Order: sequence, then structure tokens, then C-alpha cells
Amino acid sequence: MTKFDTQSVNDLIRNRRSIYPAQYTDEPVDDAIIKEMLENANWAPTHKLTEPWRFVVFKGEGLQKLATFQAELYERVSMARGTFNETTREKLATKPLLASHIIAIGMSRDAKEVLPLEEEISAVAMAVQNMYLTATAHGIGCYWGSGGITYYEEAKAFFGLEAKDRLLGFLYVGTVKEGFAPQGRRNPIEDKVSWVG
Repeated sequence: MTKFDTQSVNDLIRNRRSIYPAQYTDEPVDDAIIKEMLENANWAPTHKLTEPWRFVVFKGEGLQKLATFQAELYERVSMARGTFNETTREKLATKPLLASHIIAIGMSRDAKEVLPLEEEISAVAMAVQNMYLTATAHGIGCYWGSGGITYYEEAKAFFGLEAKDRLLGFLYVGTVKEGFAPQGRRNPIEDKVSWVG
């Protein structure tokens, strides 16, 4: 089996960070990097090879289409529920415009539904981790957000998803401001592991 430079792999994993749009510049990320992120996502582990991940990439004018759609959907749904907040609507209408690309993250349920839902969602999460690590390797910022309209049934069709599928959020991608380097923090792994034998 092929061996890799384990220190480089360790460094990549341990230096991955969520970097938010407020820390992005106006410089667009090259589409070639986005395509590489997506290709690497496609190699995530997937039980019975269901490959449940589905992605929609928004860039350029597409970012405005996403912003308009989610702001209007939020307003319509939250008004009906009596939970409307103008600040939330404004955030949904403007935040996408801070990113170079936004990748909507979907989980397409296998038609036979032979696998537990948790396994399919986990496979998509591993695909997203592959995108995170690829972005980190290129020095590109990204973060996975799951607020706003993520859990609205009414949102699914816009992203090509069916009723049985799930919208799991959005991966914001952008060029990071010069000098911005967030530090990670984790409690010791020993606090979270028990060894048997």
C-alpha cells in the first residue's frame, strides 16, 4: 500500500480551521480549486457505494440568486410561523455576497433506503471534510454553516433535492485576508478515549 508523508498529513488535519466570510477578501478563488475540492469530496467513504453527497456551487451572479432566494424564503416561512426577524433576513440577503463561492450541501437518500439515515449523513460529512482539507492545503478559507433555511422543507427543490433528501447546510469559500491565521484549541485526546486490552 502507498505510504504518504505522515507529518504533512498530520499538519494539514491539525491546521484546518473554519474561517468565516468576514475574513475573506474580494479576490475570487480559482474554479480549479473548487473543482479539486469537489473531486476529493467524491472520494469520501460511502457504505454500499451509495455516494449520497449532492452539491450545488454558487459563484458570481449565482451568489445573488442564492441570497435573494434564502432571504425571501425565510421571510415567507418565518412570517407564517410568527418568528420573523428583520436582522436575520438582512443577514441572509447579504452574507452570501461576502464569499467567492458557496457550495450547498445535500444528502440524496438512496431510493431503497437500505442504509440507516445516520450513515448517509455521515458519508456527506466526510465528503465535506475532504473539501475542508483540500481548501486548507491551498490556503483557502471555508466554513460549513447550517443556519438560515437549511432545515426548511420548502428549500429542497431549489437545490435539486427531493422530499426524502436532506439539505445539510452551506460551505462558504473565500480567499483569506493577509495575516489572518486562527489558532486551534482542543482538549487532550486522553480525556475522550478508553483503551480495552
